Amino acid sequence: MLWAGRMRLGTFGVLLMLVHTAAAACEFGPSPYRATGIVCRMTKPAALLLNQETAQVIQTAFRNAKFPNITGERSMRLLGKVAYELTNIQVNGLSIERSEVELKENDAIHIAIKNVTAFFKGTLTYGYAGAWFLQLFHSVDFEIESSIDLQINIKLMCQKDQVAADGSDCYLTFHKLKLHLQGDKEPGWLKQLFTDFISFTLKLVLKSEVRSAIACGQRKGWFVSNFVQDKDISIDISLASAPLIKANYLESHHKGLVVYKNYSDVFSDSVFSPSLLTESRMLYFWLSEHNLNSLALAAFLDKRLVLTFRGEKLQIFQGTSYNDSVAKVWSLAHPQISLQPEGTVVKSLVAAEVSIFPAGEEPLMVLYMEKEITVTIQAAYAEKKLILHASNSSIEFKVFKCTADPSGNDLSIRNFLQTMISVAGIPEVISRIELALTSLMNSKGLNLFEIRNPEIITRKGYVIVQLDFSFPNHLLLDFLEKRL
Repeated sequence: MLWAGRMRLGTFGVLLMLVHTAAAACEFGPSPYRATGIVCRMTKPAALLLNQETAQVIQTAFRNAKFPNITGERSMRLLGKVAYELTNIQVNGLSIERSEVELKENDAIHIAIKNVTAFFKGTLTYGYAGAWFLQLFHSVDFEIESSIDLQINIKLMCQKDQVAADGSDCYLTFHKLKLHLQGDKEPGWLKQLFTDFISFTLKLVLKSEVRSAIACGQRKGWFVSNFVQDKDISIDISLASAPLIKANYLESHHKGLVVYKNYSDVFSDSVFSPSLLTESRMLYFWLSEHNLNSLALAAFLDKRLVLTFRGEKLQIFQGTSYNDSVAKVWSLAHPQISLQPEGTVVKSLVAAEVSIFPAGEEPLMVLYMEKEITVTIQAAYAEKKLILHASNSSIEFKVFKCTADPSGNDLSIRNFLQTMISVAGIPEVISRIELALTSLMNSKGLNLFEIRNPEIITRKGYVIVQLDFSFPNHLLLDFLEKRL
């Protein structure tokens, strides 16, 4: 039944959606981690948290489920052939005693759903042709009481470098399956007849539909594009190596290569090792310095590193109205990013020009400069926003042209501009980047999660993001309704 497939999805399905793990059927090089640019690790507490939502997910799935009609016939002495059909089958009640998930190291994810008590109701239509060819047809409402254990062992596979979850190893155990006819007023022989062979047929149908639904859920729910894209910039998240299934966590490894128009990244010297991540938090992401540099290059090539400023922040030249001036800042080369324990060190060659618009005259550029800026940035995430803090900034002027200092020898102007850049310019740029990156993350749905105590930790050559989270119930249910 579809409901059984959704039971599987409610427990580990979301986990697969988050982790994007896979294995087997794909060929990887002899050094499994050398091409790894992005890593995701989800620990057992996260799987247990998701498993707690199973009961409500199952109930919602039951309400939306469509059950097939069941037909059959049987030969009876004196009565001839007795044909039957169960129609309008729907769930009339449901309760779940408990649900468990276990990670079997180097094997599979075991999901056990215990004592699912479900009541089905519908209409039974039956008829028989007697020895004298007398045909009689009757309809009666029925109820089926069932108690089921469901065991699903999900193995992780790789198909075309992306995720596939094999849930065909699925078992249903029926502790009870009893048919009640309307008011129990029908003849005892009729009730016994239908209880025997309808129960047997229903068991076969349930098992068949469960396996079918799981396969359908894999095709529809876990098809994930190999690319994460924002306009012309995309990241190849296809698998770089086979995942790890340990007793306490799942871990997947992705290429993380940046693709922009005709530019395609190459990466083969990753420093990743599983020992770099711990097991104390629910979710971990590991990103290489190389991938961040490639993203910076793509942003530069796509002309995204351009900012315009107006208003009071341009109080530079005495006598000029703030509203009559504009400043443009852009990168002359793609920024160089270095990940260090003290933070993310960004080095960039930047140009800036300031123009004024005198009344009735052509725009006049009053300042042009090129400067090399190095700044260290610490990142944090709070209240669903990315927070960037700049420190240890240094500015070196390369080119300087100013109408107030045609000779370029007035150090007071340069000192003033250097102070203005440090105090106002860099914080303003950082603020713009904060807003842009927060907006981008929210467009991918990050703000829908309840993220707890996130930490962004930089080390030499890589960054680790570690956090705990909760999965809002409405988001889980919406996901299931859209996917299945």
